[in-house]
Amino acid sequence: MTEPWRFIQNGFNNASANMAIDEAILISRTQGSVPNTIRFYQWKPSAVSLGFSQQAEKEIDIRTCRSLGIEIVRRPTGGGAVYHDSNGELTYSIVVDMEEVPYDLISSYGRLCHGIILACRELGLEAQLSVDETGRRCPNITVSRKKISGGAQTRRGKILLQHGTLLVDSNLDIMTKILKMGRPSACMPLDRLQSKVTTLRSILGRPISHYEIADSLRRGFEQALNVNLLKQDLTSDELKIASELCVRKYDTDEWNFKR
Repeated sequence: MTEPWRFIQNGFNNASANMAIDEAILISRTQGSVPNTIRFYQWKPSAVSLGFSQQAEKEIDIRTCRSLGIEIVRRPTGGGAVYHDSNGELTYSIVVDMEEVPYDLISSYGRLCHGIILACRELGLEAQLSVDETGRRCPNITVSRKKISGGAQTRRGKILLQHGTLLVDSNLDIMTKILKMGRPSACMPLDRLQSKVTTLRSILGRPISHYEIADSLRRGFEQALNVNLLKQDLTSDELKIASELCVRKYDTDEWNFKR
């Protein structure tokens, strides 16, 4: 078993703070001042995160987001637009030295996402890593052929950041109102979205708490990565870096909207 990793569970943050904290951990790990880290968190208020290269107006209904009080932020990672439901999602981030995971992108997704698959199994669900239209594995996890988790990565030097979602009880109706999902002029109809996406509560047929999910997810990552997770806090330097990133980056229209 490798050296213990740090585990952070710091509850709710707004959209800019969540992305700034993830990047602050990435910067600190790159500098060697913190160990490999897994963080669980939630969003308040609800938010939409855009992939690094996406154009906001093509991916989301900005006016509807603003009318519903849904924040908009751009991630430092790739991938597509994601709706983060304040009450219906648990988000994870993993910041790890590349020596700990396969360098190949698809293989690294497989290694890191296996923790989510094991957590789903503990909850009684048979989950699997999805494949795209070319037959390659991708960072989406499905249960009964419906997406329940997605993820995205960025790499800085020898350090990798992967973050992603686990849908607990997300409001799919709101999701259809704000995500265009590649459709040029309208969002995806609810019935079509429901045929592609599911939530833990829907597929289990019962309410499930974030505490139960977080416990299963923590054990899943420990088993998949063969590590011990030690609960700690962000360092004062990470909090300072995150605060600075909010001001000059994640709270700005220049970062969030101009591509």
